[in-house]
Amino acid sequence: MDRTSASPLTADSAAPTGASADSALTHGLKQRHLSMIALGGVIGAGLFVGSGAGIAAAGPSIVVAYAISGLLVMMVMRMLGEMSAANPASGSFSVHAERAIGPWAGFTAGWSFWFLLCVAVGLEGIGAAQIVSGWLPGTPEWAWVALFMVIFLGTNLAAVKNFGEFEFWFAALKVIAITLFLVLGLLAILGVLPDTDAPGLNNLTGDGGFLPKGMDGFIIGLLASVFAYGGLETVTIAAAESENPVQGVAKAVRTAMWRIAVFYIGSMAVIVTLVPWDNPKVAEVGPFYAMLDHLGIGGAAQIMNVVILIALLSAMNANIYGASRMARSLVARGQGPAVLGRISSGVPRNAVLFSSVFGFLCVLLSYWRPDDVFPWLLNMIGAVILVVWIFIALSQLILRRRTEPEKLVVRMWLFPVLTIVALVGMVGIFLLMLRQPDTRDQLLATGALTAVLIGIGVVRQRRRGNDGAAGIPAQRK
Repeated sequence: MDRTSASPLTADSAAPTGASADSALTHGLKQRHLSMIALGGVIGAGLFVGSGAGIAAAGPSIVVAYAISGLLVMMVMRMLGEMSAANPASGSFSVHAERAIGPWAGFTAGWSFWFLLCVAVGLEGIGAAQIVSGWLPGTPEWAWVALFMVIFLGTNLAAVKNFGEFEFWFAALKVIAITLFLVLGLLAILGVLPDTDAPGLNNLTGDGGFLPKGMDGFIIGLLASVFAYGGLETVTIAAAESENPVQGVAKAVRTAMWRIAVFYIGSMAVIVTLVPWDNPKVAEVGPFYAMLDHLGIGGAAQIMNVVILIALLSAMNANIYGASRMARSLVARGQGPAVLGRISSGVPRNAVLFSSVFGFLCVLLSYWRPDDVFPWLLNMIGAVILVVWIFIALSQLILRRRTEPEKLVVRMWLFPVLTIVALVGMVGIFLLMLRQPDTRDQLLATGALTAVLIGIGVVRQRRRGNDGAAGIPAQRK
């Protein structure tokens, strides 16, 4: 087996940044792969299932909650797109944080995101296994998780184009499903469907009004909506292995606004217009199932199970890919064990294997230590995405002034005003999390993880004496 990696990197070796750290990776992703990864990346199990808790808490005002959090995500994606188009790298925001703030920041952002993706792989595997076990009673869930892991391990160990093909079709199925759902919902709202009356504004203004549980309920819904947006970052990681990274990132980011508006905000608007927000099925089995059942669609539960299974498997595949590329990028910059950086036939196979094994270990912990260790892991990843977003915003605020104008293919709107607004919004979310008992534990656990990583990163940086606190110069190769 041909190994194309350069000499092994050690913790003390000079670390390349940006595209130079990705030179051994192939460019096997086509534009259609990248476009569909970007399109399908916003449609995850969090939308199909997790949104039910938000609706139950906020009522019809969940539409406003998703709109507010959606605007924040749009700004984050615009900032990330600006930096990724100017400097495409499989380490994405970790590379940008290292260049802007310093190696400790790249270390913290990268490994915290890797940890998030690996635990998420385990959670998605468990969710997918529960669905299949429901279809085939008596079969052990852990065996289904193992099977899914083996399938996607094989996919990601092979050429990157195989990952791209899997994600292309997974994403296509999710897009078709959500589009049919929205069309069906709109027809029902207009009263066009047989045996269906147009609901008007009854479900939006009746039964407690638009804010049935007041601002407390709205805040809970807002926090739920923030964490429902997942998978958007993967496209900037995948872009480094595409045929035209700059064009791919630019196109994905520019279409992010309508994707978020249609898939997330549009779905919430359709659901709360058609289904009473306090329908028990919304929180118990999911809002999409509740709407199909409300419309009398036969086999609604099984239809949604199939769609959710596809979403979970797609997320597993994408998260194994994202975790392996992030780990490889960190190692290539001297931020991890050199063995994970080895490339075989253009694929970081050791990083793929390590990330998958860690994800499966999380699954085993859910069976071995369900009352202490596993909940602790879940709490630690609770607010990681917000930590990553803060690094993205700070990096963009710094790097914008260092970047040559001709490289700014994508530009953040109203810089620096909206970048600062986004940062204030993230701090506001942290404060709201401290206010809620359930999210307070998540925030504290994530804070502990972040503090440990920052400490390790700072110690490593000082030992290496690598560019000091000012970070890596923008022109360094």
